[in-house]
Amino acid sequence: MRVEAYAQIQQIYKPQKAGRAQVAHGVGQTTDMLSISSIGKDIQTAKAALAGTPDIREELTAPIKAKIQNGTYTVSNESFADKLMRKLEEVG
Repeated sequence: MRVEAYAQIQQIYKPQKAGRAQVAHGVGQTTDMLSISSIGKDIQTAKAALAGTPDIREELTAPIKAKIQNGTYTVSNESFADKLMRKLEEVG
């Protein structure tokens, strides 16, 4: 491989610096506008509502945590096995 040829090709494909476009005063001037659809506004509202809610619902997890700490939380082996088998059937 010739290094000189590689250098010449590299110069050809070298990114050119973008020149600043000159616009005559009053001609070709535009303004940018942003318009958000009603669906976009609904999504923003939903995101704001979710940001204010906790990730964990304490009213549901607190009783289970208390039972675990007291040592009174029990899981039915049969119920667990049934749920495990149902999940396996869904995947497979």
